[in-house]
Amino acid sequence: MTTDAALEKLRAICLALPETREKLSHGMPAFHIEKGRMFAYFWHDHHGDGVTSVIVKTSGAEEQETLIEIDPGCYYKPPYFGPSDWVGMRLDCGDVDWDRVSDRVAISWELVAPRRLLEAGGR
Repeated sequence: MTTDAALEKLRAICLALPETREKLSHGMPAFHIEKGRMFAYFWHDHHGDGVTSVIVKTSGAEEQETLIEIDPGCYYKPPYFGPSDWVGMRLDCGDVDWDRVSDRVAISWELVAPRRLLEAGGR
């Protein structure tokens, strides 16, 4: 899958979630809910690292570490975001499990969504 196709697929997943918007943040497409609460970033060759991924929030360091331990070919601790418990999901390694990407994006969205959206049924 090309980088553009991966971004389009990720964009469709993110923008299907309630009250989601896209903007550029630090030169990369970023997805947020009201007042700039980010829940996903599209990372492509950032600072020449050669990686294409989506960066999403986790519930904390334990979840981040568990994901990386379970599937280090998919998950990794991204620079800059990793110390704040975000995790990267590779989109450039073979067949991407887009259902798994969609689930992780939705979990990340739920972690930043305001109570009123969650109480309204969220996603």
